[in-house]
Amino acid sequence: MATKNNENAYRNEKTTRINTKIREMQKDLPSVVVDFLRSMLGNSPLTKLGYLYDIRLFLRYLHDENLVFSQVAISDVTPEMLGALTLRDFELYTEFLSQYVKLDPNGDEVLDDDGDPILLQNKEIGIARKLSALRSFYKYMYTHGLIKDNVIINLKMPKINKKPVVYLNKDEIAKLFDVVYSGQGLTPRQIAYNERFRTRDIAIISLLLGTGIRESEMIGLDLSDINMAENSFLVTRKGGDESILYFNDQVKEALEDYLYDREKIELLKGHENALFLSSQRKRLSTRALQDLVKKYATVAAPLKKRLSPHKLRSTFASNLYKNTHDIYLVSDALGHASIETVTKYAAKENLKEEAAESVNWVP
Repeated sequence: MATKNNENAYRNEKTTRINTKIREMQKDLPSVVVDFLRSMLGNSPLTKLGYLYDIRLFLRYLHDENLVFSQVAISDVTPEMLGALTLRDFELYTEFLSQYVKLDPNGDEVLDDDGDPILLQNKEIGIARKLSALRSFYKYMYTHGLIKDNVIINLKMPKINKKPVVYLNKDEIAKLFDVVYSGQGLTPRQIAYNERFRTRDIAIISLLLGTGIRESEMIGLDLSDINMAENSFLVTRKGGDESILYFNDQVKEALEDYLYDREKIELLKGHENALFLSSQRKRLSTRALQDLVKKYATVAAPLKKRLSPHKLRSTFASNLYKNTHDIYLVSDALGHASIETVTKYAAKENLKEEAAESVNWVP
């Protein structure tokens, strides 16, 4: 099987774009933030960018709300100033995170069509993520002796209510494929697209349900990653690790049908090796993949809202656990470093069906 080319154009372009954004943002931030980011060895550029956004939001909040910080430029903020903040300061910031005005890269308010500021709202999980980034930043400053106390460690984190795992049952999976094959239930415009891209869409749905790969992994697949002879493919996981996954004959048949049609497409330059293509004859985008899944899943399972590629990943994981009861196998198949992330698939979700089947209506 061919190994992934280190010069993968798609991945390199994406990484370059993210790193460029990071360098631009760092210019307006304190040097301690740059040093903290540099210490994040092993983290992907996308993870670093997420941390950078969260820390910048905190610094902008301090500049707008704290008298001491308002007197200096954000880039001139020192570890001593950050270390002088109290637990109450962080509690006020937590309250601020529930709703705040959206700002552009220059720090100016973003307005809607009516000229009113656009408000951003965070639920508990969003607030917790932003506070987690801050806690990592403060831990770095504390362990490097840049601040005397790590007060934020005492901050109470938002309680996150765990949501039940959403996945498709067998009937819904069958209905999903029926919709893709027939176009039944779609709008006239959607039917036209379905007829044009049917083999591609079947291959995508089959691969998602048959292997549980992430949408980002799906988008990044190249022709050279696929080994039809061994029913396998090479995937680049989060963090850049490579892994070989396998698919069944049903997925293989769907891929063969799509690849036959793909050979007839005249590709745009730079997208010749992309496995899945958009209507513009270039690599399929994340947004297009999400819209594709939502289009079919909404018809197949109308009672389950916000169905996405990730929900098909959950479907794969749930089915795999039901068939094997091996949480370690599920964790390995999904590409997780720890089984803690996948224990939700082994929770009491299965008991719902068992409870329904055990009800005896006979007196």
